[in-house]
Amino acid sequence: MAITAGNNLNSVTASVQQTLASNYIDFTSADTAGWAQQYLPDLMEKEAEVFGNRTISGFLSQVGAEEAMTADQVVWSEQSRLHLSYVGQVDADGDVNGTFKVQTDIDGNTIGSNHGIRVNDMVLIAQAGVVVKALVVETPSSDTVSVEPYATAALSTLTDGTATLLVIGSEFGKGQSYSDFTGTHNSDRRTALEPSFKSFTNKPIIMKDYYEVSGSDASQIGWVEISGEEGQNGYLWYLKAEGDTRARFTDYLEMAMLESEFTADASAIGFADKQIRGQADSGAKGNGTEGLFAAIEDRGNITSGINGVNPATDLAEFDAILAEFDKQGAIEENMLFVNRNTSLAMDDMLAAMNSYGAGGTSYGVFNNSEDMALNLGFSGFRRGSYDFYKSDFRYLNDKATRGGINDRAGSAAIRGVIIPAGVSSVYDQSLGRNLKRPFLHVRYRASQTDDRRMKTWVTGSVGAATSALDAMQIHMLTERCLVTQGANNFMLLK
Repeated sequence: MAITAGNNLNSVTASVQQTLASNYIDFTSADTAGWAQQYLPDLMEKEAEVFGNRTISGFLSQVGAEEAMTADQVVWSEQSRLHLSYVGQVDADGDVNGTFKVQTDIDGNTIGSNHGIRVNDMVLIAQAGVVVKALVVETPSSDTVSVEPYATAALSTLTDGTATLLVIGSEFGKGQSYSDFTGTHNSDRRTALEPSFKSFTNKPIIMKDYYEVSGSDASQIGWVEISGEEGQNGYLWYLKAEGDTRARFTDYLEMAMLESEFTADASAIGFADKQIRGQADSGAKGNGTEGLFAAIEDRGNITSGINGVNPATDLAEFDAILAEFDKQGAIEENMLFVNRNTSLAMDDMLAAMNSYGAGGTSYGVFNNSEDMALNLGFSGFRRGSYDFYKSDFRYLNDKATRGGINDRAGSAAIRGVIIPAGVSSVYDQSLGRNLKRPFLHVRYRASQTDDRRMKTWVTGSVGAATSALDAMQIHMLTERCLVTQGANNFMLLK
């Protein structure tokens, strides 16, 4: 069954820049709803709110916070993994008993000689279904360790090629000290391991908008009683226009933080901003900013679902998501913000777990009875040790926002996002100490002189006169960026 829109569906375009004849009533035309007749029509003055709440903001206020900053960029650090695990090459015949040459860490970062494996470490070496337990007996070169298997005389069960090594402990002989080792690099054990970290940076962008109304129009009464999300009411049309402009700008604050990305080196976008983020100066070019979706695609996890259409709609897909979260921070509480199709598919998945219902429904299982409305929706569930709280994401559903883009985006459509709940401990370079912050928070420019979180001012001669301009100009400005900490704990559903 297909759903089709009516021939006269209310599809009035959004705000436009020019004045159209259709914005006014023709009191002289005989074809204009009877205004040329002698009979008074029953005029319904109140503007009908047929689209409900048209704004999409509120997502970041649920999952994040806002903090002031006084610099051109924000820099934060994220801790490294605790345990030593590496990917490298096994040489079963190397250095008598076999060697392991370190190439990368478990996340694919190039390591080489900067590994933390030392003499007398107990290790596991895994390759193609085979696991060998061994002891590191020597470090013949800076990026290679020589191992002695516990169960065999050599690494005969492994073949030359890629393998994974994990340090599980150490073993020493009685009275053995660090200076008793022999070999080319026998001093490695006397080198303490230093923790490492990775730093990230983002920069704020400046966003502006304004609304202008002439002095004459500001004092002109309309026949439509206006209403809007900003609380405007009355018969002055400029109040609606100004309120809609403000509401639209407020939505831009959120959409930009979700969708923005850094400019590529080949981009022709040019502003007078200086290059930051450690990039080479390529002239006057704006750098953009890293939004939530770009941060997850760069540093987080992406799932397209087992069926490739609606991700996270069966237990097998969720089990795969849990397995990936286990490899990362294993944060137990997570929030799911999804579009309508994915939300309904998840409800169907959870309802199918009820084995007592015929056709997916039953009485008494979900506190339902035959005399009350049947609840076919779920707001959350627990799988394994993880809790998921599901919420509809209006931005992904609204046809005038991402919902319309997703209709044509195909495999690039964003169906939802999984965000960890709670806070993270980070080192703030400005304050010089560790702080607890939500994984997502917005940084805006502010000082004692100027607060640019959401700056609004009025110019012109209408109201409080500031110039000779016979108009009122309402200006809006913000300068902000989004900080996505621990993106490895996020999941983008595409």
